[in-house]
Amino acid sequence: MKIEIRKPQTNAEWKDYFDLRYRILRAPLNQPIGSEKNEGDAIGVHFALYEDGILKAIARLDQANPGIAQVRFVAVESGVQGKGFGKAIMVATENAARDRGDTKMILQARDYAVDFYLKLDYQLLEKSYLLFDVLQHYLMEKELD
Repeated sequence: MKIEIRKPQTNAEWKDYFDLRYRILRAPLNQPIGSEKNEGDAIGVHFALYEDGILKAIARLDQANPGIAQVRFVAVESGVQGKGFGKAIMVATENAARDRGDTKMILQARDYAVDFYLKLDYQLLEKSYLLFDVLQHYLMEKELD
């Protein structure tokens, strides 16, 4: 098994990237195709985890404020959650944030993902907002040493 984490490179890889984002993060909330994209895609740093050439997980790294990174759109393919792909892509985003000089990572965790981030040493700060008026999110952070 070969694991590779990198930015999508071909049109087909970008299509798969946004398809995974849509299927995991938007379709379950009955959102239309296209809602998986936003203006931050043009400037964010994209991560795609491939196992033997097959896309398994994605994330996007944004700059929230000077020195503060934000990870968004973290998604792991259905059927392979719990196999370490989410942790691996989070480690990659944290390393990239450290490399560019960020000292803190923030994120907005969906209610069902809070425990996952707690296991990665994120601290729960506050209940934040309801996505599409149905899915509770929580602001979390981690110091990047």
